[in-house]
Amino acid sequence: MQAEHAFESPAVAIERFVSASRQPVLMEAGEDPLPITAETFKIERRGATVRIECWNETRNLVRRVRLVKLDQPGRLELEIERFGGRVGTLSLVDLANPHNRDQGRRGSRLKYRERFRRALARQFPDWRVAELSTEPDLHHSLSPSYPRAFLRKGSMGIAAIGAAEDASDADGALSFGLIWLDYLRHRETRISTGGLAIFLPAGSESTTCHRIRYLSEDAARFSVFVHSGTHEDAVDPGDYTNFDTRLDPFSDPLANFSPDSFVWFDRILAMPDVARRDRADGSVSFAVHGLEFARTSGHDLLFGIDHKHACGGERHLQEIEGIARELTRMRSADASDRMNPLYTRQPEAWLEAQVRARLDSIDASLALRPVYGQVPQFAAGERGIVDLLAVSMTGRLAVIEVKATQDIHLPLQALDYWMRVKWHLDRGEFAGRGYFPGVPLSSEPPRLVLVAPALEYHPTNEILLRYFSREVEVERFGVGLNWRHDLRVMFRRARA
Repeated sequence: MQAEHAFESPAVAIERFVSASRQPVLMEAGEDPLPITAETFKIERRGATVRIECWNETRNLVRRVRLVKLDQPGRLELEIERFGGRVGTLSLVDLANPHNRDQGRRGSRLKYRERFRRALARQFPDWRVAELSTEPDLHHSLSPSYPRAFLRKGSMGIAAIGAAEDASDADGALSFGLIWLDYLRHRETRISTGGLAIFLPAGSESTTCHRIRYLSEDAARFSVFVHSGTHEDAVDPGDYTNFDTRLDPFSDPLANFSPDSFVWFDRILAMPDVARRDRADGSVSFAVHGLEFARTSGHDLLFGIDHKHACGGERHLQEIEGIARELTRMRSADASDRMNPLYTRQPEAWLEAQVRARLDSIDASLALRPVYGQVPQFAAGERGIVDLLAVSMTGRLAVIEVKATQDIHLPLQALDYWMRVKWHLDRGEFAGRGYFPGVPLSSEPPRLVLVAPALEYHPTNEILLRYFSREVEVERFGVGLNWRHDLRVMFRRARA
C-alpha cells in the first residue's frame, strides 16, 4: 500500500479508487470481470464491517472486505471473506490505465485456472493438487498462457497443463507441458513424476495428438483431455491418423516455357546473387539471398517484393534488373546498413538459401540436387519455419528445418513436418508424383535435420528432443553467427 494511503479504511480506499478510475472492473479468480458503474456497484458499512456488492444481468457478487492488500495506480487488491469464512482475494482494476493492458487476458487466464482445477479434481479424484499456477517463470521458460499443475499421490506425481478456449496457440501447450514435466522431475527428486496430462479445447487437439504418437512411451505417459463448457473427455492420440497435408504433383518448371521466355529467363539469372527456385506447380521463383523479387510460370512474368506486377516489356525488364541490383547491394553480408529492412527481412529465407547453396557443408551425405521447399504443404497455411526436403546418396529422405532465431517450439514444429513426409513416403507418393526422379527412395523413416545459428537454439530445445521416439532420428547443426558471409558448422549433435 502506498504510504499516503496507509491509514485509509478499506471503504475509503475503494471509493477513492473507483472515483479516480475511468474503466474500473472487479476481478475474481475463476470469474469474468464485472464492470463497476454507479448503477451496478455499492459499498455498505456496518460498524467496522465493509461489504461490497457488484452485479450485472447474469451474476451478483457480494463480498466482505477484510483489508487492503495492495494499493497502486490502476489496481487495488482486497483481502475478502467469502461465504463460509474462506479468505480470498478480489481485485479492482482500471482497464484504462496503461499498466493494465494485459489485465483482461490475465483475468481470462485466472478464470480458466479455476476451471482447470475443477477438471483435475474430476479426472484425478484420488490425487491431490499440490501446485497450480499461471504465473510466468522466465528462468525455467514456463509460460503464463497455460495453467500448469502438479498432482501427487504418495510418492507418485503427474504433471498437467491446460489451454483455455481463447488460447492464442493451443498447440503450444505440449511444448510447455514437456518443459514443466522435465522441471518437476528435476525439482521433485523423491517423487516419481511419470506422466503428463494435457487439457485442450475441443477441436484443437489434433496436432497435439499427432505429435504424442511420435513421443517416447518410455520417456513419459501421456493423456489428453478435450474440454467444452464445464466438462471434459479423454481422447486416445492413437485415433488421430489423418493429416491436414497435401503433396501436389511436381511439374517440370520449363515445360510450359515459350522460346521467347528463355531470353529474359537467362537474363535475370545472369544477375549477381540471383538464385532460381523451382516450385511444384511448375513456376520458377527468382530471389536474392532468399528474398523473392520475381516469379514466372513460363508465359507471364510477375515482379515486385511486397506486391507483384506483370512485366510488360523491356522497360519492366530493366526495372526488374534494377530491383535485383538493389537487393544485391542492400542484402549483402558486407552491407554497411544492417538495420535496413531489406537486410533484416526474412532471415530464415536467407539462411535457407545459404543451406541450399552449401548443403554439402552441412552434411556431405546429402545430394546437392534436387532439394524441394515446402513440400508436402500444410493445408492449414503458412508456418513459422522453413522446410526443405533432401535425399541422401543412399536414397533416404532428410527433412531439414531452418530457423534463424530462438524458438521454443522448433522441435515439435519440425516433428509436424517430419510426420507428414513419413506419411507420404509410406504411401509411395513422392516417386509417384514426380519427386526425386531417378532416385530409388529408401523406405526408412526420414532423418530430421535442424539447422540454426549455434547460439540461437533455445535452451529447452534439447529437453523437448529427449522425449522424441527413437523412430525419429534427429540431428542438430549449429552454424556460426556469421552465416550470411560464411556458412560454417560449429557443432553437430545427434539426439541423446
